[in-house]
Amino acid sequence: MKFYNLVIKYRLPLGIALVLLGALANYLTSFWPSFPLYFVGVILIFGHFFFGPLRLIQEYMESGDMEGAEKVLNSIKFPNLLYKPIRSVYYTLKGNIAMMKQDFDGAEKMMKKGLDLGMPMKEAEGASMLQMGMIAMQKNDLKQAESYIRQAIRKGLPDKENEAAAYLQMCSIMMNKREFRAAKDFFRKAKALKPTTPQIVDQIKQIEKYIPRMPG
Repeated sequence: MKFYNLVIKYRLPLGIALVLLGALANYLTSFWPSFPLYFVGVILIFGHFFFGPLRLIQEYMESGDMEGAEKVLNSIKFPNLLYKPIRSVYYTLKGNIAMMKQDFDGAEKMMKKGLDLGMPMKEAEGASMLQMGMIAMQKNDLKQAESYIRQAIRKGLPDKENEAAAYLQMCSIMMNKREFRAAKDFFRKAKALKPTTPQIVDQIKQIEKYIPRMPG
């Protein structure tokens, strides 16, 4: 795995070096002895621009090193050359990092680009819709937030933690709209999922204080 990651990291200079070696071998001998060098070199160069280094991000994300993940993303100079599903993931990751930096306008722009390209899985699309809803909540655009979060729930979310987060956001929106029966229903759905993420658990505890006082 580490060897494969090293190949991905240095794929472009390695590919260029092989093509140059192929040209030298071609000059000194003939085309066919140099063909393997040309072939492997071109594949490496093609892979760099078509698939990108996104696989390297996984290691950084798992260790919580967002700065390292951002450096990998910033190393992609021509995102439009990426294979379409990979380009979608690229923009989604850019949106996630912008959101973590509280750059909500930048996050919205990147997430929209990712969604417009289409997500490889419906659950991934649902998760992106949920994040778009949360961005709209941060910008106090509750109408847009509700639209995105309802779409996220319809499309499906990858796990119960995301589902619970979506229901809690809908609960907050319904409370704001004074639609208390709907707010209670969304709260029950969130609580029934028994989420374990500390922020979500804390949010449930906070809302639980007010739920019994609501009419309906």
